[in-house]
Amino acid sequence: MKSHTIRFALGAILVASATPAFAQDDEQGDALLRESHQSVYTGDWLSVGAGVVYSPSYDGSDDYVISPLPIVQGKLGGIGINPRPGGLALDFIPDADGEVAFSAGVAARINRNRASQIKDPVVKLYGKLDTAVEVGPTLGVSFPAVLNPYDSLSFNVDALWDVAGAHKGMTINPSVTYFTPVSRGAAVSLSVSASHVDDDYADYYYSVPTLNTLAPEDTLPGFQAKGGFDSVGVNLLAGVDLDGDLTNGGFALIVLGGYSKMLGDAKRTPFTSIRGDDDQWMLAAGVGYTF
Repeated sequence: MKSHTIRFALGAILVASATPAFAQDDEQGDALLRESHQSVYTGDWLSVGAGVVYSPSYDGSDDYVISPLPIVQGKLGGIGINPRPGGLALDFIPDADGEVAFSAGVAARINRNRASQIKDPVVKLYGKLDTAVEVGPTLGVSFPAVLNPYDSLSFNVDALWDVAGAHKGMTINPSVTYFTPVSRGAAVSLSVSASHVDDDYADYYYSVPTLNTLAPEDTLPGFQAKGGFDSVGVNLLAGVDLDGDLTNGGFALIVLGGYSKMLGDAKRTPFTSIRGDDDQWMLAAGVGYTF
């Protein structure tokens, strides 16, 4: 599971809980909707959170590490602030309650794949990579009341370019997320996502150079990677408000499990096929506070 995908998934349940959504009968639901107009999410609001994740040490690794996960999101001055993998996105389109919601803005993230926490001794000999800073546009649409009055189905895509001179390439990251409450104080979210990378990105992270300085037992076969879809994954999240009411803010707990599959040259590279595993698993937990 990619580290940047994990960060987005952990934040998604906090974004979803910002909508006053409840599994109740119609009479109770009408009353709760009236109450939601005075919720913490009316006007400006901000959520901050932190968590830990147990995940592969690099994309395609079979070694696992524990990493911290900070989260920031909210709405300030009519501008939405949404979590992104290793960063955030700004949404400049205001939304109306109960209607199809569109989002458009700019996203940015920090990509530290193989820049730290490399546990495999052979992969470590090929050196640490530079940290990439990826920036670009983001577009999305969310449909409310798909299977019940309070759920939603969202589609989103980010197109990001490295502006720090690390991989110097671009990625396109589509995702689909279904969110539904299971009570006034708890909600679940299921998301499917994919990542498409260009040749520059693939070459930087998945190509294996020839290193004559290494001992034969530490030498991997040379490999020239090309772009394409490099992963697809699914995440299941659960969030529980600690006082039993999602509309009044305060503390919430989040648990996330996920699986992703490396594809194309991201799967064929010796960093994955010989030293790692194309099956990627992840488990994360965190706590957030909304005010």
